[in-house]
Amino acid sequence: MSNGVSYPVFRTSDPAAALATARQLLALGALEYAQVTVDVELCTVAEVLELRRVLPDAWFRTENEEFWAREFNNAQAGFRYDWHAAELSEDADGLIPLLPLWASMVDQSIGCVEDAFAALVGARYGSIRWDQVIWPAVPERGYDGRVDHDGVTLVFNCDNAGADRQIGTHTVCVDVQQTGDSQSYAAWLAEQIGQAVIGPPYA
Repeated sequence: MSNGVSYPVFRTSDPAAALATARQLLALGALEYAQVTVDVELCTVAEVLELRRVLPDAWFRTENEEFWAREFNNAQAGFRYDWHAAELSEDADGLIPLLPLWASMVDQSIGCVEDAFAALVGARYGSIRWDQVIWPAVPERGYDGRVDHDGVTLVFNCDNAGADRQIGTHTVCVDVQQTGDSQSYAAWLAEQIGQAVIGPPYA
């Protein structure tokens, strides 16, 4: 079984610049199989209702520990903790016990959701992940072109992939299959758009 690894190649306070850089990277690969997934944490009712309005096909899930504990102790709960936007309550009293909620759109067509998502993410923690990109083969960098782990990840309000949240810091990562030559190849991809690997990888 192979594993993927992500290398940060660009960090900025401008979400539009981060999105533009991610798209420059994507242009290096073949995208016929590529898809995009977006994910964002929502901590207030207002945030939930705004995202529900802007992305009416989103799915929501709760990570509220008290809600999970209460529902798992209820034999009638049904163990369902995700809702399509159309099913989600608009009533604040119904939403507050679910907070924080995560909203996602999974395996979407490239270009259909990224701009709207980037425009509304604000100070929230979120990500855009483009996967099933096929990076070009560069044998001299030890990479022969794969699809399993190839892609680009843009993390909003975080200085690395999934930890150390920091409002106003947005990081673009190159995702590749983990090999002995992964960093050399990730650096080659970054070089093609005038960037460089700027930190340790995130496995």
